[in-house]
Amino acid sequence: MKNKLNNKYVPLESLKSTKRLDLSKATPAPDMPNLKTSTVTVNLRMPVSMVNALKMQANRQDVPYQSYMKMLIAEALKIRKRVLQK
Repeated sequence: MKNKLNNKYVPLESLKSTKRLDLSKATPAPDMPNLKTSTVTVNLRMPVSMVNALKMQANRQDVPYQSYMKMLIAEALKIRKRVLQK
């Protein structure tokens, strides 16, 4: 593997962190049985043409269309909040 700083090959063994890691000091992860998910499922009926337009725009930005929808909604809420505060 090449070192990015001086472009020389470095043995992979020197890059492993397992030799420097002290697992004797590790503690188990806390148990969180009451942890609730931070998302909610929403069902929404939309015209097919609108969904297709969303998918095309999301594809142009290389983002999943549902994530793109969340981005658009978040942006609209942010703008709306600014308008209402004036």
